[in-house]
Amino acid sequence: MVNKIVKKKSSNSELTSLADKIRQRALERQSAGKTSQHDSDNQESSAAGSRKDGSEDEEQEKKQEQEEEEAEEGPQFESFNQLKLVPELLEACATLNYSKPTPIQAASIPPALEGKDIIGLAQTGSGKTAAFAIPILNQLWHDQQPYYACVMAPTRELAAQIKETFDSLGGAMGVRTTCIVGGMSMIDQARDLMRRPHIIIATPGRLMDHLENTKGFSLRKLRFLVMDEADRLLDMEFGPVLDRILKVIPTHGRTTYLFSATMTSKIDKLQRASLTNPVKCAVSTKYETVETLIQALMVVPGGLKNTFLIYLLNEFLGKTVIVFTRTKANAERISTLCNLLEFSSTALHGDLNQNQRTGALDLFKAGKRAILVATDVAARGLDIPSVDIVINYDIPVDSKSYIHRVGRTARAGRSGKSISLVSQYDLELILRIEDVLGLKLPKESVDKAAIMALRDTVDKANGEVVMEMNRRSKEKALRGKGRNHRGKSRDNMDREEQ
Repeated sequence: MVNKIVKKKSSNSELTSLADKIRQRALERQSAGKTSQHDSDNQESSAAGSRKDGSEDEEQEKKQEQEEEEAEEGPQFESFNQLKLVPELLEACATLNYSKPTPIQAASIPPALEGKDIIGLAQTGSGKTAAFAIPILNQLWHDQQPYYACVMAPTRELAAQIKETFDSLGGAMGVRTTCIVGGMSMIDQARDLMRRPHIIIATPGRLMDHLENTKGFSLRKLRFLVMDEADRLLDMEFGPVLDRILKVIPTHGRTTYLFSATMTSKIDKLQRASLTNPVKCAVSTKYETVETLIQALMVVPGGLKNTFLIYLLNEFLGKTVIVFTRTKANAERISTLCNLLEFSSTALHGDLNQNQRTGALDLFKAGKRAILVATDVAARGLDIPSVDIVINYDIPVDSKSYIHRVGRTARAGRSGKSISLVSQYDLELILRIEDVLGLKLPKESVDKAAIMALRDTVDKANGEVVMEMNRRSKEKALRGKGRNHRGKSRDNMDREEQ
């Protein structure tokens, strides 16, 4: 994707071609305008169709104009040394090997340094975090103010990752950060907030908890607000909480950055509510996968999905693999099955507490577990340096989730592979995904004899796993009977995907 954009911006011949198309379009509109004067008697009967066609024409024109502007402007800078950043920040960029900006960084950082609101549209893995962290930290150096910036993210894992980026970039500047998410002690978090951090990274529900209940904490002097993965924030029904947060933080003197994968109607509404004359920085306006990703599918007969999965894990022995499931129960069951069959695995899903989730991620990142079995809680935003293979055990119900799942591999120019296990019940879902991708996923070749040889062993192991999980479930239910019933915790505002 990045290569396509850079090539388009750097190619004079394509620029000329684009300009010719726009001029031709203008001539066609003039001709159509003259013709329409002679057809005025028929205007009312065709009004609905004309509005539709006109709307499509306007959208196409806007898209062409935007592409022309992007092609003419090109990257705003080629190196971070060209920017007027404080020395400590330049040193941090060099330490982190930020030698050349990514397209979203090149497009958004210069206007952000000028103090403008930003709408950044770019896919996951495009360097968005640094795109908003660098302008914030650069201005913080001059202002030196606590509760200076607040970054909202949809999941706890993404919030923790954003904190790591701020810590890495701002370490030499003495920046204090804190991560405020559900599943952790409110008291400990309140204590951290009383230390007056400069940067707060939070999930919306827990942030609202502290704004309402933690004495001495407010964001009345907030200078920067960032909503990262804003489309996911709204997909997870954080909308009402975001509205409440926006009402209690300042509107004047506040700079707002909104980053999203695509511009939806919900995002447009959020833009109108919280941004002032924003600069739109779009490096991708549709869902697409990177060129270095090899995608394939396997048609799985009924009842053999576990066997196909174990066959694949055996084929990719020695590589790092993420297996995505649709439910938390499946994630836990498959991880247990893998370990029983001596594939080192760990699970990541919403039923784990925060320490367990962080521990699972750390084990996988450190290479102590080769396989991570996860729900869509791990599909977005997480930057796991080296993932060789992504396996969709369950096909996601929407195309966006597929794009983000397979985006866990083939990152930063590296190659990677994704394989989707498709049963007879998944055909409609996979056809929809192929339609969005604009390509037909090839079928992966398999050794059917090897798969059938594994079947009895896998089925027997899976039976043992199911019995063990049932036993754990009964023990958990018995323990729960002795406890007083409590109302739903406000932590549930930090929702997780199934």
